[in-house]
Amino acid sequence: MIIPMKKNNFLMADALEHSELDIAHLEKILGLMSHKNIDFSDLYLESTENESWFLEDNCVKEGVHQIQRGMGVRTISGTQTGFAFSNDMTREAIEQCARHARAIVSAGTTKQINLTKNLATTTFYSDDSPITSLQDDEKLGLIKNLNARIRKADPRVKDVKINLSGQHSSILVAHSIEGIFKDSRPLVRLNVTVVVESDGRKETASYGGGARSTYDVFSQDNFAETIADEALRQASVALESRNTPAGEMTVVLGSGWPGILLHEAIGHGLEADFNRKGTSVFTNLIGEKIANEECTVVDDGTLMHRRGSLNIDDEGIASECTTLIDKGRLSSFMQDRQNALLMRQKLTGNGRRQSYAHRPMPRMTNTYMLPGSRSPEEIIRSVKKGLYAVSFGGGQVDITNGKFVFSASEAYLIENGKITAPLRGATLIGDGATVLKNVSMVGNDLKLDSGVGTCGKSGQSVPVGVGQPTLKIDQLTVGGTQASS
Repeated sequence: MIIPMKKNNFLMADALEHSELDIAHLEKILGLMSHKNIDFSDLYLESTENESWFLEDNCVKEGVHQIQRGMGVRTISGTQTGFAFSNDMTREAIEQCARHARAIVSAGTTKQINLTKNLATTTFYSDDSPITSLQDDEKLGLIKNLNARIRKADPRVKDVKINLSGQHSSILVAHSIEGIFKDSRPLVRLNVTVVVESDGRKETASYGGGARSTYDVFSQDNFAETIADEALRQASVALESRNTPAGEMTVVLGSGWPGILLHEAIGHGLEADFNRKGTSVFTNLIGEKIANEECTVVDDGTLMHRRGSLNIDDEGIASECTTLIDKGRLSSFMQDRQNALLMRQKLTGNGRRQSYAHRPMPRMTNTYMLPGSRSPEEIIRSVKKGLYAVSFGGGQVDITNGKFVFSASEAYLIENGKITAPLRGATLIGDGATVLKNVSMVGNDLKLDSGVGTCGKSGQSVPVGVGQPTLKIDQLTVGGTQASS
């Protein structure tokens, strides 16, 4: 949230009061980082409170509480970046970092900076802290009750692991040209892992959910119980699974979480830095047809309470919904300030960073494909023999060319237009650009993930959302343990 306040108390509205700064000091620091050869400078202040509770073997084994505060200062001159950071929030330390950041890019005299406070017109989550939304005994009671629920539901359950975590971050961005921006960001997540055993066979499955909200979200619509039940269901299905046939075949991706493949294999290739440097397979393809005309992909940071949503990005730019692929044609890239300036493109609100100790770069928020015209039943009926992938586990992706190997944590055989046997050990192998071209049917059942996505890039991790409708891919390499007939 971007909040206008009086000059004397603007910084006192949240945890950033620990920085010992006021408006005048921010103006002085940005002045230290200014020069005629410098395009812009910014300062990022952050205070983050985290907690995590972990249950295993019928008892809560771990509870962690952390507070992290710090600041990062940056100067930009063309492709050059000067960056310095510190967890020392005193005026002296911040001024020293500012001098170092400017020296990396350019030496020179300071200039006067006058900061303005900016007002947000829309917010996509409240600024309430999850950590104080429940008492500690209520948090422990939540995960203990879920543990008991799962064990009571199925005698084959051998172990249950549950992790409940909450985070509340307050950030402030001071920009040499555009002024001061603030946001207060909640984030919660619940993960459940279930181990089942039958006739000497043991299987494990995990499921989770979360939101930019307080812990109260888990009591809404039985969200917590749904997460626990789904983890148990997936583990039970795995007990009945058989080996996966290998080879080239038709693959149907289910709605929701399978959008992680879209995110990894395609989304990263649409981030501006890779395209400015010419390392993406989508470089210079704006306006070109790269997919089925039913394929429209957006990155949308404006969805209410979604894990990847932001009121402002980490450079102070308001979030928006950016159309990346429009009816099969490449429409635009996701931009941060530096790359948008160099490419002479509009900002899209995608400048993100893991923390004050990291430089911002173009990153996804909530990336998903819009629904098409086909029902999921029609898509399944159209497949004589193939694979139906419902959920994914780990994978590896080269984010510059989109080549991927993904393991399906839940998959089924499709035979004569019907979903039949559950499979184990299925992996999907391919590249994003080819997958887009091989999409032949797009479902009308768009679903977003349950709120667990975390994206890694250049050593930085940020929360994201993914989603898609059911998709039919005409040809994709499937790795398995049984030769395809």
